Amino acid sequence: MFDKLETVEGKYEELMASLGTAAVQSDANEFRKQSKALAEIAELVQKYREFKAVTREIASTEEMIKGGDPEMRDLAVEELNDLNVRKERLSDQIKILLVPKDPNDDRNVMVEIRAGTGGEEAALFASELYRAYVRYAERQRWKVELMSLSEADKGGIKDVVVSIEGKGAYSKLKYESGVHRVQRVPATEASGRIHTSAATVAVLPEADEVDIQIHEKDLRIDTFCSSGPGGQSVNTTYSAVRITHIPTGTVVSQQDEKSQVKNRAKAMKVLRNRLYEAEMQKQHDAIAKDRKSQVGTGDRSEKIRTYNFPQSRVTDHRINFTSHQLHDVMDGYLDELIDALSTYYTAEKLREVTQSGQ
Repeated sequence: MFDKLETVEGKYEELMASLGTAAVQSDANEFRKQSKALAEIAELVQKYREFKAVTREIASTEEMIKGGDPEMRDLAVEELNDLNVRKERLSDQIKILLVPKDPNDDRNVMVEIRAGTGGEEAALFASELYRAYVRYAERQRWKVELMSLSEADKGGIKDVVVSIEGKGAYSKLKYESGVHRVQRVPATEASGRIHTSAATVAVLPEADEVDIQIHEKDLRIDTFCSSGPGGQSVNTTYSAVRITHIPTGTVVSQQDEKSQVKNRAKAMKVLRNRLYEAEMQKQHDAIAKDRKSQVGTGDRSEKIRTYNFPQSRVTDHRINFTSHQLHDVMDGYLDELIDALSTYYTAEKLREVTQSGQ
């Protein structure tokens, strides 16, 4: 671990020097790049330097205990105890900072929710999940933009795509991807029998244009008349857009805007995010094959959570976490669930770092 810390500290010194050079040369792009790299390791270097300072103080205090007079020795012993506690605390903080950071954590996200098995009940549940995520995002003071919405009968949703912009959006929502199962008695069920339905959630990190290069020659763009709500232009102008990414077969349709230009821009944003997520999933799968112990596979088809309405219970199967505040969860109070998942997976990564001897 300490070899790695020495390497990081050396990199920090190099970045400080190159940052000054970039400032002198007025190279804005290089300055931004170096500043970002510096910010990523600054706290780790600070804690490591504090750790080394405390280690030196401990050595000095131990020498004082060996050769000092009895009165000074008692004071030194008390100080040594405080220093050892501080050293242990700094060691724990350093280990956490050494946990590899997900490069997507600071990105905005695209959340896609689709009704799964269960017909009308699944569509109603999908709409409730959508409402819960929007309310959670609003409480975080994130910006929410509806990208596309396909409604079902009786207030349900077939599928919806929403863009969420805000600090740490992906880091908070990334563990929501998967199959969400609901158990409850539908309003139309006369016998009171509990039905099981499902909806799928996909949380895609927003891709920059530099992350995913999309070439015009790889796209087939079709235009058609919009259907559903939208005013006088519906079914009269070819404002709706369908984009097919030929190499992957990915298809994105957009018709919420009256303008074809706006629909195309939204469709390209969704396409870029889906292609970026697919690339990230490939990398994830390659790593997963080499791991012997895992909690789940991250596969979209995997059931991650059950919402049991008769018992007012929410259970996350990946970490065996249960809350009996179901109605609060459905109202967007997701902090307890999200914090539990984040704590669990951070601890798992920390264990891996410790076992690898980094």
